[in-house]
Amino acid sequence: MIELNVNGKALSVDADPSTPLLWALRDNLGLTGTKFGCGVAACGACTVHIDGQPKRACVTPISSVAGARITTIEAIESDRIGNAVQDAWVRNDVVQCGYCQSGQVMAATALLRDKRNPSDRDIDQAMSGILCRCGTYARIRAAIKDAAKSLA
Repeated sequence: MIELNVNGKALSVDADPSTPLLWALRDNLGLTGTKFGCGVAACGACTVHIDGQPKRACVTPISSVAGARITTIEAIESDRIGNAVQDAWVRNDVVQCGYCQSGQVMAATALLRDKRNPSDRDIDQAMSGILCRCGTYARIRAAIKDAAKSLA
């Protein structure tokens, strides 16, 4: 058993210590908001926060995050910044297919936690590892700026 702190709750996962966090979240804990995209940390659909920092859950073994604070998309609305990002996503009509959106929201939340008024370059850098097959990058940037403005 591996003890994890997920969304503020102490949870036990009965899985091999090398199991990727993504599969422990989805298969063991039923938290399916974190998506599988590529399995090699290239697309960002599986982005979660580990101790407040965005990390790819598909390549993170659960043994490496025992004792860390893990936050998934299911709990991001309880975070003031995460809630502002989600509200801005809706206002700016960002979502098309939606598959990458949990990773996008998690990355944007981490960005705004570190930089309350990010430049276009900051946004591009923070979001560069999250692929959107629908190409809503302009709306994503607008939503991040909108969220930053609402937090000011």
